[in-house]
Amino acid sequence: MRQNRAQLPYPAIGRFAWLMGLYAENFERIGRMIDLRHAAPGHYVSSVGDGLDVHIELLARHTHTVELRLSYAIVDPVTGAPDPSAVLRAYTDSKQAEATNCYVGRHWQDVLGLRPSPKAMMGHRLRMNSFLSKWSGYLESLGHSQATLRPFCEAERARNASMTDA
Repeated sequence: MRQNRAQLPYPAIGRFAWLMGLYAENFERIGRMIDLRHAAPGHYVSSVGDGLDVHIELLARHTHTVELRLSYAIVDPVTGAPDPSAVLRAYTDSKQAEATNCYVGRHWQDVLGLRPSPKAMMGHRLRMNSFLSKWSGYLESLGHSQATLRPFCEAERARNASMTDA
């Protein structure tokens, strides 16, 4: 049975406030991995020597937003796309970052349909951004940061492709 919020012994936080907190936390964690305010669009890789490099593709930079993709170099055998992968939008003016989708080529409309209820949409965003928060926290605990980030060159891409083909 659900309690009345006024009777709770602690302050209750709503789903929207929780989501906004996740956005702020995601911005801080992603910002420790890549300079969201100044990095040029391009492909970057972070390596900490564990054999599982993190790839960050800065897709676009606008006045107050940055769009990027976070992934490993693991390729899904069915789709041929990086998996896991998250497409992010960072708002540099409000210091928030949200996962817009966690599947390549799949947007919320593909997952929820064209007219999802607000409750379904909020639940979907909470799940995606909770995933991003946990994943970025895990990457941070492994040591991924701006210090381990470098531009990813085409020679490395060819070497990685030949290693996965073998």
